[in-house]
Amino acid sequence: MTTREINEYFAQNHINGSIHSDTINNRTIHYVKAGNEAKPLVFFVHGSPGSLNAFIHFLDDSVLYDKTLMITADRPGFGYSDFGHAEPSIEKQAALLKSTIEQYESNRPIILVGHSLGGPVIARMAMDFPELADGLIFVAASVDPDLEPKEGWFRIPLATPLFRWLLPRSFRASNDEIIPLKSELESMKPLWAKIKCPVIVIQGGNDSFVPEENAEFIRKMVTHSQVEIIIKNDMNHFVPWTNPELIRQSILTLLDQVSSQPLSGN
Repeated sequence: MTTREINEYFAQNHINGSIHSDTINNRTIHYVKAGNEAKPLVFFVHGSPGSLNAFIHFLDDSVLYDKTLMITADRPGFGYSDFGHAEPSIEKQAALLKSTIEQYESNRPIILVGHSLGGPVIARMAMDFPELADGLIFVAASVDPDLEPKEGWFRIPLATPLFRWLLPRSFRASNDEIIPLKSELESMKPLWAKIKCPVIVIQGGNDSFVPEENAEFIRKMVTHSQVEIIIKNDMNHFVPWTNPELIRQSILTLLDQVSSQPLSGN
């Protein structure tokens, strides 16, 4: 969505929202925010390819608007965050997004929501910066390296100079981060025990991109906190659009749950 389209969306839906860009280590993180500036933060992270508009319709939810401050961001390489120039390192992506989130550290609790490849990104944020996250919601998240498909037979040739120019820039960025994803996820396996905040996993049984066994992987790997798994057998990969109510209810559930417990930032 262009700046004009975002502002039109805000106006049409009577949203008092704003558009922002941070520069961190010569990289841009572009995001929009809306909601109650004095309330807990919900930070949405999209998949691959994608952009902040994957979650922008949540900003129109009147209950969430009153109860939270919501931010939906373009991940590095997508939208207006250096479009076409991906950051293949999940660790570096997490650090870049952390720099934006820490500006809102006083908006406790902080809930991170990650869809698809956004899942490992929010996991890495909770691993590397445990004080930052008070709750995690994984939505059709690609996290188990053993379940990642061997896609090199078509992705690697498309990354070569001979064919790279044929791809739209968003797919170039997606290709650049998905090719190393399996090894990135493998390197994260020893770090899952660092996650100490409550977790909700939303997964579709009819997801042709992310096998539902990823949900059990999270349950197995998160050993120091509660994990709730929600599986809907007829649901596909595109949960933010087809079943937003599951994400909405999970946000409200975590807010109630963690508001009565000591927070990560304390």
